[in-house]
Amino acid sequence: MFGKRDSVIPVVVANHWHTVRRSAGTPMTDVWSVERKLRPRRWNSTSIDHSDVVIVGGGPAGLALATALGTSKPVQEALKITLVEAGDLSKIRAWSQPDGYSNRVSSITNASKGFLEDIGAWPLVEESRTCPIEDMQVWDGISDARITFSASDALFQRNLGGQLSQMTENLNLQRALLHKLSRTPAVELVDQVKVQSITQDLENGGWPLVHLSNGRTIRARLLVGADGFNSPVRSYAGIKSYGWAYNTHAVVATLNHAPRSALEPPNTTAYQRFLPTGPIAFLPLSETASSMVWSTKPYLASALKALDPAVLAHMINVAFRLPEVSLRYLYDRMLEAQKAGGVISLDALRDEIAFREKSHSIDSRSAYSSLAITSETSQGIPPDDADSVPPLVTSIQPGTIASFPLRYSHAEAYIGEGAGARTALVGDAAHTTHPLAGQGLNAGLGDVESLAKCIEDAVLKGGDIGSYTSLAPYPRDRYFENHKLLAAVDKLHKLYSITAEPVVWARSVGVEVLNELDTVKAAMMMTAGSHRIRRTGRENQQVGLEMAAKGVEVFASGINTARTIGEGALGLLGSVLSQVAKRASAPGSSPRQS
Repeated sequence: MFGKRDSVIPVVVANHWHTVRRSAGTPMTDVWSVERKLRPRRWNSTSIDHSDVVIVGGGPAGLALATALGTSKPVQEALKITLVEAGDLSKIRAWSQPDGYSNRVSSITNASKGFLEDIGAWPLVEESRTCPIEDMQVWDGISDARITFSASDALFQRNLGGQLSQMTENLNLQRALLHKLSRTPAVELVDQVKVQSITQDLENGGWPLVHLSNGRTIRARLLVGADGFNSPVRSYAGIKSYGWAYNTHAVVATLNHAPRSALEPPNTTAYQRFLPTGPIAFLPLSETASSMVWSTKPYLASALKALDPAVLAHMINVAFRLPEVSLRYLYDRMLEAQKAGGVISLDALRDEIAFREKSHSIDSRSAYSSLAITSETSQGIPPDDADSVPPLVTSIQPGTIASFPLRYSHAEAYIGEGAGARTALVGDAAHTTHPLAGQGLNAGLGDVESLAKCIEDAVLKGGDIGSYTSLAPYPRDRYFENHKLLAAVDKLHKLYSITAEPVVWARSVGVEVLNELDTVKAAMMMTAGSHRIRRTGRENQQVGLEMAAKGVEVFASGINTARTIGEGALGLLGSVLSQVAKRASAPGSSPRQS
């Protein structure tokens, strides 16, 4: 790469430039080893320190990147990695919650889990606090059109390893990553310290200078922003982010419920119902606990949070069971009570629910009756529809009810140029999305895996890890993949917000047709990361491509058959969906609400 003659390599140590003569054929890792020996043993807050990679942000993405780099043998021998976090990481490292579960959870796909296993973090996750997702049920809150995914199906079982994903608390994952990093000397953790500012060192190659609140300044060969939506690193790099805030807040809580009986399937099914005001999701954590994410309008989110927990538990139950028209009626009663300066009482709500269930002819012995059972374990033979809805919530874990606004955002670039060079963005610093697909953290871990590989490749090739050339494969690998995910989730959110009858009919027909096509559903789950395709696994890649191709073939065949039998019904479906997509993406458009 440098020719046959000796090369003189400039290196930065503390506040000084040094030169190291590199003979022809000498690996760059040897040069950086010399540089590390020249560094002072103790940090001096009055001077400028040097770190090859500075990661800002100690969330799951930042910790995963530090772990991936720190456990890579070529990287740990050549580079110094520093992670800066404003919070107290010792609290996360010592985190324990024996009497309940945190309300911030994530569905870890098989692809993400495989990456975490590769870097040695997953074995340190407390397995008893995780729960496999073996089945998934998603349905329309207006038409009840439903699509189901099951890891036990033949096509899924061959490729998914018995589960679609695995639920865990974010703190459980962060603690595991911190425990792994405690055994990784190549990574320096700097916590309880904020980034005050980031400037460019114009005198020494224009590298980023990270000024910390403790008076310390670190010069970075590569500065990585894992610092969330309001990313200081993105601001320093001059990378713009486009997007919008949804008129939606997510209400989260940890739910308690009775265990499934011996005649029912275990609590390993994730449920999601798309209501016009936003989807509500039920995500299992154990036999008797699950997590809820209810995305809804801000005024409804505020009213739900203000309810007594016992009343909120009933509202959650009916949100999965009652027809949408009755849900709207209950929303009105809830808002009327709030407007009058109070909240709806438990007795008043139960009376309303009983009347509504009776008016809809819901059998009191059906799983769709939210007043049918108590907190005690059900006895006898369960109803036929027991697995169509989640277990009835009996109480809510204290202190877990919270809400936060949702937004769509995507950075225009993942790596900086010009004055913002030697920077890269991962996770929420690069993109945020609606949680309805549960892919936010998985997308961030995909970024981390790709960026870590770029850095490792640069080290092995003797390249400059902060140069645009070395970093360019990262956005090529991740930008379009993330864009497809974000766009699909955004369109799905907008599509299910529309209540016009032709649109409801069209999307319902589409879902019902799709539910009959197992190959397409399997391809969808593989695309979503439930199947892990390694870059080096040509056989697995071929399986994935064959399944996806077969799925498209069957899907096209099914559409042609349905068009013939239904006299063009699905042709109209395609036209309607096309118009919906155009309408949803048009500037200033807003879905019609009932």
